[in-house]
Amino acid sequence: QVQLVESGGGLVQAGGSLRLSCAASGRMFSINVMRWYRQAQGKQRELVASITRNGQSMYADFVKGRCTISRDNVKNTVSLQMNSLKPEDTGVYYCNADIGAATGRWYDTWGQGTQVTVSS
Repeated sequence: QVQLVESGGGLVQAGGSLRLSCAASGRMFSINVMRWYRQAQGKQRELVASITRNGQSMYADFVKGRCTISRDNVKNTVSLQMNSLKPEDTGVYYCNADIGAATGRWYDTWGQGTQVTVSS
């Protein structure tokens, strides 16, 4: 089973930057799409950005122009560079990935999340 571990969260002032990282480990045949989600207190989890194995990325409207998602298929990592952070970006950021097994079956897995707090 693949495990995802996020890192890079913390406290930053409005306008600042953070770089989140997620490392996948364990037995896997392939990793397809990798995603970053976030969840503010009392609200539903929402998609922030996604990236395919070939590097095709997409972003939620609320982060377009401020965030960049990237991945390293050798190290099995995905990162999210966040700039011009706003207080409303505060929340727990989760890494998500579609994992393909050697059997041809796939499943998705989640990390435990990393806290991002943006002060005004």
